[in-house]
Amino acid sequence: MTQQQTERSTDRDLDPSPVDAVVFDLGNVLIQWDPAPAIAAGVGEERARAFLTCGEFDFHAWNHAQDSGRTFADGEAEATAAYPHLADEIRSYRANFAASLRGPIDGTVAILKQLHAAQIPLVALTNWSAETFPIALDTFDFLDLFEDIVVSGEEGVAKPDPEIFEELEDRIRHLGSLDDCIFIDDSLANVQAATAAGMDAIAFTSAEELRADLLVRGLPVGQ
Repeated sequence: MTQQQTERSTDRDLDPSPVDAVVFDLGNVLIQWDPAPAIAAGVGEERARAFLTCGEFDFHAWNHAQDSGRTFADGEAEATAAYPHLADEIRSYRANFAASLRGPIDGTVAILKQLHAAQIPLVALTNWSAETFPIALDTFDFLDLFEDIVVSGEEGVAKPDPEIFEELEDRIRHLGSLDDCIFIDDSLANVQAATAAGMDAIAFTSAEELRADLLVRGLPVGQ
């Protein structure tokens, strides 16, 4: 945390003040995401586990490219050409994507609803493919509580690239500045990038810890 952010947090402890917006990541903050069940739906659990842990194919780097705007058709074509023996595993993820969404993280959703009830502006900034994000919208009605959702796959750039925080700043200009926003993400790299962009960033570990972090900042999320 920078000195400026420490001073801001101290000021909030003494004299809580509203923030311009609270910005949430979605995957594994509000929505449980696990690619293994989606892949297993096509090839079985044993092959899915082996695929994700073998070290031969970097699934998360491959998936990040889709989050950054590459189409799944292009991603699958490139990957299956390089790893033809893993073609079924690679194709199974998109084909069964809904199975990767394991449900809401109830404690965090409860916090989101408290903030919404208190009329705190809410925005989401998520690394997600533009092709699969509509499945999330159809599945989780609490996503309607956000004033705006910045989807990396639609923007063609993903966290932690600084450019996506510039896009976020443009999108929330009517609410205020990044300097007066709180950002919540489970990825340390994304938290560090948000801090570099001037945001008060919280590393998400659990709903209970998040509630405590927000209470310290003067947000109305008491039990």
